Amino acid sequence: MARTELKLLGAWPSPYVMRPRIALNIKSVDYEFLQETFGSKSQLLLESNPVHKKIPVLIHKGKPICESLIIVEYIDETWSSGPSILPSDPYDRAIAKFWGAYVDEKWFPNLRILSTAEGEAKDQVIGTIVEGLDLLEDAFVKISKGKTFFGGDQIGYLDIAFGCYLGG
Repeated sequence: MARTELKLLGAWPSPYVMRPRIALNIKSVDYEFLQETFGSKSQLLLESNPVHKKIPVLIHKGKPICESLIIVEYIDETWSSGPSILPSDPYDRAIAKFWGAYVDEKWFPNLRILSTAEGEAKDQVIGTIVEGLDLLEDAFVKISKGKTFFGGDQIGYLDIAFGCYLGG
């Protein structure tokens, strides 16, 4: 595939941009990475994501796909090269999507709050984060079935959804 057919708009330090980059690498898909600068938005970004006006955006054959986990699903469904990212079983797939949403909607927002919390509020947020990690650990035990990753023997959807926050 020509590099111009597939572009990813993003910024390298963004955990959300890390997700499609990992998925594209798992699938061995060649793409062009277009670096966005924090604090400013390119015209291509504004045209490609007019609703949220944020990264990442995958542009495939001129058509934009927005939101990191949606992009990961699109990559998995579009390219059969490399291992599957989402589970093939519908129930397992739904569970992976549930926990991916949990990470984004419930767990990670508390990490953001922690950066500005003080005193008793900070202790409360830390407790909430730890509770979330306990839930994720229980989910890992059940979902991984004793294997190395949430995805089993290989990195999968939930590994990408959660793991992008653990880089550093």
